[in-house]
Amino acid sequence: MWSRANSLPRPRGRSPAAALGRPQNAAPYLFEYPSPARSRIPDVKIQFAVEAAVEAAVEGEFTPLLKGAVQLVFLAVCALVGQAAGFAQLSLSAAMELALRNSPQVRADAADVRRAEADLSSSTSPYVPSFSLGSSLGYSYGYPLGQPEVFSITGQSLVFSFSQKDYVRSARAALYSAQLQLKDTRQQVLLDTALAYVELAEKQEEIAALEQEKEYGDRLVDVEQERVEAGRDTGIELTEAKLAASQTVLERLRSEDRADELKARLAHLTGLPPSDLTVTDSSRMPSVPSAGAAIFSEGAAAPNDGNGVQAAYASAKAKLYTAYGDARQDNRPTISFFATYGLFSNTLNNYSQYYIHFQQSNFGAGVQIVIPLLDASREAKKRSSSAEAARAEALADQLRDQSSEQLLQLKKNVAELAAQQQVATLQAELAKERLDAVATQTQTGGAPGATPMTPKDEEEALIEERRRYVAMLGANFQLLRSRLTLLRALGQIEVWAKSQP
Repeated sequence: MWSRANSLPRPRGRSPAAALGRPQNAAPYLFEYPSPARSRIPDVKIQFAVEAAVEAAVEGEFTPLLKGAVQLVFLAVCALVGQAAGFAQLSLSAAMELALRNSPQVRADAADVRRAEADLSSSTSPYVPSFSLGSSLGYSYGYPLGQPEVFSITGQSLVFSFSQKDYVRSARAALYSAQLQLKDTRQQVLLDTALAYVELAEKQEEIAALEQEKEYGDRLVDVEQERVEAGRDTGIELTEAKLAASQTVLERLRSEDRADELKARLAHLTGLPPSDLTVTDSSRMPSVPSAGAAIFSEGAAAPNDGNGVQAAYASAKAKLYTAYGDARQDNRPTISFFATYGLFSNTLNNYSQYYIHFQQSNFGAGVQIVIPLLDASREAKKRSSSAEAARAEALADQLRDQSSEQLLQLKKNVAELAAQQQVATLQAELAKERLDAVATQTQTGGAPGATPMTPKDEEEALIEERRRYVAMLGANFQLLRSRLTLLRALGQIEVWAKSQP
């Protein structure tokens, strides 16, 4: 907080920063918001050019009270501008970047990659000599029962093993699988973020259109009420108008609920609070390539080689190498090298009374060869790892077939949805043209002999135009979702995401 001492006149020669109670080497009024995982949009930095104004305030002949007021004004301006920046519009590219940094699934898969790297290091560590320091110093009475070590240093390492090289290959394949799975998860997070963002923008525009449709529906109810009272319409038309208005309210409520769900999902993906999520309107949405674009052709060259499928096959390969290693442990030697140095003491154990030659420094080295002959638990482990490898390969084949079928279905859906979107667009344009025609006839009275347009006709045309517009928004989103999902299936969505401004 600013104290009264901060507003006191400063001696000549002091800097404006020191006059405001700030260190001499402090940065010039740089206000930074917290990280996106906490509350605000990331990397938002607002720097105010206030040093000159403060210099004028503290160098002049202002009273201390006026100087304190100047400081408070600056703080209020900074807070207001910062609050406005906190609710700044979030672009799609910024949302996808935030999701990649804050998604729990991405963080979990990144941890899996680090674990796989550690497992790879662990599989090669037996070849690296290991050393240990210990002591078994103690008192003995009578015949010495152990070695009178003051301390000992022991080193050992694996020299040769038929199985260990397979375990190293398994660890490398597991690391490759984890890296591919991380890439696949990143692409899925990009797809989820893009779909949630675009649908939220579409829902916001849909809610606005439904609000207008509700206003037109209420006016139509009033018109029908007057026509019924005048005897020009029956109560059926009035009930139909009320039903249409109620259906519009219901549809708007559903759209608002869906928008709240999308905000919550987008907040979980990006790490931003829902109150800070203000997306771009759908009219300024980034374009998605059509099915015939080059980006789809590049991905279609290897339709079954998605990161998810490759990760599944790499995992199956890792399990296969593990099964090889377990199978090669039986009846095969394992060679290890060892060396030991020990410093003995005769003070507490009386070794010299029972051994002819006693010396303090002792050293030993050698090679240990172990050949397993019969081990039931090792045999059971070999069968288990072999079955696990067969299962992993079968699951990878299943995932490959499902991905291939999904890709074929997505290509068919894109063509069908493109046709539906074209129909919805033309229907919306037709409804707009009819509305313009009704408005023109209402203003000019129409052609001689033609039936004049009534307020009922005008309200019905307005409602129909809004309905067709909402239907067009839905068709546009369905087509965009299908194209983005196809990009995801072809492994090209990250290329598309990087191309966004």
